[in-house]
Amino acid sequence: MSPNTPAADVLDLRRLRTRIDAVLTGFLRHAPVAAVPAQRGSARELARALDDFVLAPAKRIRPVLCVLGWHAGGGSGNEERILRLAASLELFHAFALIHDDIMDASETRRGRPTAHRAFAARHAGRCDADAFGTGAAILLGDLALVRADELLHTAQLSGSEYRAVLPLMDAMRAELVHGQYLDLMTTGTITPDIECAMAVNLYKTAKYTVERPLQLGAALAGADPALLRACSAFALPLGEAFQLRDDLLGAFGDPRLTGKSACEDFRSGKATVLMALAVRRAGPDEREQLARLVGDPGLDDEGVSRVRRILDGTGAPEAVERMITGRYDAALAALDRSGFPADVVSVLRRLAAATVHRSA
Repeated sequence: MSPNTPAADVLDLRRLRTRIDAVLTGFLRHAPVAAVPAQRGSARELARALDDFVLAPAKRIRPVLCVLGWHAGGGSGNEERILRLAASLELFHAFALIHDDIMDASETRRGRPTAHRAFAARHAGRCDADAFGTGAAILLGDLALVRADELLHTAQLSGSEYRAVLPLMDAMRAELVHGQYLDLMTTGTITPDIECAMAVNLYKTAKYTVERPLQLGAALAGADPALLRACSAFALPLGEAFQLRDDLLGAFGDPRLTGKSACEDFRSGKATVLMALAVRRAGPDEREQLARLVGDPGLDDEGVSRVRRILDGTGAPEAVERMITGRYDAALAALDRSGFPADVVSVLRRLAAATVHRSA
């Protein structure tokens, strides 16, 4: 075996997630918060809430891709630094999810109350419980962002490693904020603008979820620009397919599996590719009904069923499935051309299949 060829057990996804969870658990439960040397009384609530949110069962897609990127770039030797870099992405993801749920006024996340709703429920005796819940969740997201940086610093990267990694980290964070703002701007008014919906998908999901984590790991391994481009060629179509699948699950998925209300995207008027395609294909009467129903915060089950029937009638779900298949195929073709080690290619193919063909 070549020294740059990872052993099979290193790329076992279940074992890898377990190792990432161990880093997160050790850091959150044992490392003190730099600015709060002694947490007392109600101050502990925020730290406990972060522990509960981050350590809840999750796919760990971004950290896993980061470690796989390291192996794709020829990383070898002590894995402690890459595991800490990878785990820091999960804390940054917690920040993004908590704030995203506030912006979307979401009630559930992973089958549990969202952070702002959980805080409001715990402090239901306050006359301003909802406002308190929102404020506390904003601070919780801020704390997750602070702790993401703290965990990254514990990786003790060399000067050259920081110079390779930080520009990609900065780009990922800026791209996510840009994508979130585009999402805010387009939510609430349904339009046939597929290009705008795809731009949201690119910045909120494709780059943030797949491309940058993979590149970050590769950069830590010393990857050259050609290998970073190979990461992008695989990651971007896969990330778009990932979000298109999310759009379908948001409209037609089983809440018992997705952990999210099937009504949320319709009630908020989320500007998805699925909805843009339906608006383009619908007749005048169906477009009028979609405009009236989608974005109504009081949309009931019958309204949800009506929206679904219109979507089905336009053939938009089938068109999105074809888009998913095309992007999945493009990602696999790019992977075959990537020059990554064979073991890494095999694992990435499995991960791509699980990402695209899923029910949650």
